[in-house]
Amino acid sequence: MENVDLFLRFGAALAIGFLIGLQREYAHGGQGRPIIAGERTFALFSLAGALAALVADQLGSALAFTGILLLLGSILAVAYYLDAREGKIGLTSEVAVVIAMGIGAMCYWGYLTLGIALGIVTMVILSLKLETDRLARALTREDVVAALQLAVISAIILPILPNQGFLPPPFDVLNPFKIWLMVVFISGISFLGYVAIKVAGPEQGIGITGLLGGMVSSTAVTLSFSERSNREPDLSRPFVLAITVAWTVMFARVLVEVSVVNLALLGVVWLPIACAGLVGLLYCAYLFFRQRTTEKGEVRFSNPFDLMSAIKFGLLYALVLLVSRAAQMYLGDAGLYLSSILSGVADVDAITLSMAELSKTGVLEVDKASLGIVLATMSNTLVKGAIALLAGSTALRKSLVPVIVLILAAGIGTALLL
Repeated sequence: MENVDLFLRFGAALAIGFLIGLQREYAHGGQGRPIIAGERTFALFSLAGALAALVADQLGSALAFTGILLLLGSILAVAYYLDAREGKIGLTSEVAVVIAMGIGAMCYWGYLTLGIALGIVTMVILSLKLETDRLARALTREDVVAALQLAVISAIILPILPNQGFLPPPFDVLNPFKIWLMVVFISGISFLGYVAIKVAGPEQGIGITGLLGGMVSSTAVTLSFSERSNREPDLSRPFVLAITVAWTVMFARVLVEVSVVNLALLGVVWLPIACAGLVGLLYCAYLFFRQRTTEKGEVRFSNPFDLMSAIKFGLLYALVLLVSRAAQMYLGDAGLYLSSILSGVADVDAITLSMAELSKTGVLEVDKASLGIVLATMSNTLVKGAIALLAGSTALRKSLVPVIVLILAAGIGTALLL
């Protein structure tokens, strides 16, 4: 091995160990707060891991590597025992030291990219203590049970579901495996937003609530802040900001769903959806700089990752898939677009996934599926706008009408020009 390459590997091990130790020192060090290992000790342990790998390589025996690690591990065990005698119970730093030694060995073996990635992941996990503790306290027993139910059912049932349709058209689109796979996919996206809200705390800023809430349910955000605007009319503009942010997240969510199911469709549908989302984003920026507020916004969301919600979405997705296919067979393009508009009133995720799946299997042309998705998103936006206009204050209605008109014009206008 060339000296330059050897120095690079040992240098990478040294740097990664130092950074992990720096995080430990920053999080738990300081005057009067001794820790088992700081930046220098972590760097040395990581260097020792690389050195152990070198010695084992030169001697041609894995026992040398194992022996050095056991020696270093015994030092850690003694240090933990001394800390435990003083009432300091916890293995986080000790486990981080073991990981640093392993990363050092990986760097010597040439897995520099993987070693750096593992070092970064380790630092991120170590830095998220407050957030993960808050999440653990915020989650209820129902949240955990619901997530476990769907996880177990998905892991056990999904692999054995038949991956084909058994009935004649239009029922041939009802593929049990793909239907449940889409259920897991959508529930996973919603659950990420739900967890993010739990981590951020129950009283986020109004704008942050709209951002995170849009990942779970933009309709819930719209209804909640519209009703609240009647009690707090002075905050109508910030409420409009939160609502518009949630709508904008919905457009981003649609693009993610299309890209996962049918990447070819994304090349056609991205422009009108992105234009509508960009209009919403620009209006958000206008509202943000026009009037800021330190008020908090709290919207209560139910766990989107429970079994009953998953089954309901699965049935809705299957129904939308079947109706879209039947409408296209018996009523032509007009029936397809009408079903898209009606489906968008209830749920934009189901019709988006349906159009993406139908175009992927060749049942629909890509441009028709794209227009169907655009019509569904515009229909969904119009329904949420109507909810806000009916339930909100006068000030909220005045601020919300322009963005409704602009989003509809941008989405439909761009789709028609393509």
